[in-house]
Amino acid sequence: MPFLRSLIVASALTLLPVAALAQGAKIAFGNVQQDTSQPVEVTADNLDVNQNDGTAIFTGNVLIGQGEMRLSAPKVRIYYNEDGDRIEKMKASGGVTLVSGDDAAEAAEAEYNIDAGLILMRGNVLLVQKKSALTAERMNIDIKSGTARMEGRVKTVLPGNE
Repeated sequence: MPFLRSLIVASALTLLPVAALAQGAKIAFGNVQQDTSQPVEVTADNLDVNQNDGTAIFTGNVLIGQGEMRLSAPKVRIYYNEDGDRIEKMKASGGVTLVSGDDAAEAAEAEYNIDAGLILMRGNVLLVQKKSALTAERMNIDIKSGTARMEGRVKTVLPGNE
């Protein structure tokens, strides 16, 4: 996460800053629509399963992939449905990076509702799209439509004329 932020700061010095300090902005996210029916692949250093509440906690270098989308975080809690045969949602914490196509986002935490195809990223959200960067307090991503909404003191840096 620090590397991506450092890269953005360095890039921002060469760009013309434009303050777009609005309370919300709707943007595109990812190059393709995500198919939420695709399998979810998870790798991590550790796994703890709680049969009582139907959760699994992955810790250490967690990487989750579904189609073209990748999410990484130090800790991810997986919530299964009542039958225990499919994942309903995931909560990632400790610094989350989400990559879809050419777009990359970072936040303190994220929650992914698989059935709805919605991801909520919270806490110092940074979104990088080509040479542009946006920051906000929250970002709601609809991965089925490939759109996102930035909320809470949105700021952007746009490239200048070259």
